[in-house]
Amino acid sequence: MQSFIKNMPKAELHVHLEGTLEPELSFALAKKNSVELPYKTPEELVAAYDFHDLPSFLSIYYAGMDVLIDEDDFYQLTYAYLTKARSQETLYSELFFDPQAHTTRGISFDTVIVGIHKAQVDAEQALGIKSQLIMCFLRDMSAESAMQHLDLAKPYLGWLVGVGLDSDERHNPPIKFIKVFSEAKKMGLKLTMHCDVNQQNTLIHIEQCISDIQIDRIDHGINSLESEVLCELIKDKKIGLTVCPISNRFVVQSLTSDEIHRMLNKDMLVTINSDDPAYFRAYLNENLIELQNEGKFDQNQIVTLVSNAFKIAWLDDATQDSYLQKLQRYVSQHCE
Repeated sequence: MQSFIKNMPKAELHVHLEGTLEPELSFALAKKNSVELPYKTPEELVAAYDFHDLPSFLSIYYAGMDVLIDEDDFYQLTYAYLTKARSQETLYSELFFDPQAHTTRGISFDTVIVGIHKAQVDAEQALGIKSQLIMCFLRDMSAESAMQHLDLAKPYLGWLVGVGLDSDERHNPPIKFIKVFSEAKKMGLKLTMHCDVNQQNTLIHIEQCISDIQIDRIDHGINSLESEVLCELIKDKKIGLTVCPISNRFVVQSLTSDEIHRMLNKDMLVTINSDDPAYFRAYLNENLIELQNEGKFDQNQIVTLVSNAFKIAWLDDATQDSYLQKLQRYVSQHCE
């Protein structure tokens, strides 16, 4: 089963570029940019990854970005992730990035997105991994700041496939950003929002995402299972769910395998993703393998989880079909 999972053609739809900053690259960039880190070695940095909830993770996550200064830093960050992803047979990835986390440090929007985009182009040509970019707004910042950054993105609209909403959910409901998401939709961008596990008012937030914002996907969304009405809405509207098992475990001490089984049984479009793999020490293969071990998913269920990712990816029909055909060929050759 592990070999079957490792070699499957895969797609990843929920990964934060800033969350792919490996300790070794962090130290290399810190040295290059004369940024002092509070740790002596990459191993000490990893030992400091002591997360127990979303705020405790975010405090370390944002501090880690200080080493990202110039265009080449963002290039290296992106190319390193895409190299790792391709080594795990990920053929397609949709990448989140958080421009506000950089502009508030004095880094220009242009520096961030140009560095990322150049790496995407080079990785597709050299490695054969296609990727698209999703600009996330930080929900613990103002809606006005989000709108300002949407304006900053207008010259680069062709480099973006969608917008998202992440960071601390407490007191920051989706409805706070209804105007900026409405504007993004008019610009032709797809919409997704985080509804993290066991957050305050989570069912209200999920309902706002679906009914008020009219999103195309929900990131995480495990708590939708607490409402049959929400489950039916998600199914009827064919809304994809990008679940991240190993990051869930830091919040609920479980890979949420039982919940993923229930989603599959309800024919919900649930997918598996890595979230912030450098911090949670697990990329897509590790998430799938550990999930399978905990939940005893069979081959057909694993194939469904992986095919769902291609089905809800923001791709044209022909490209989507070509990936699904590759997956089907692999399955027909390797499935028991």
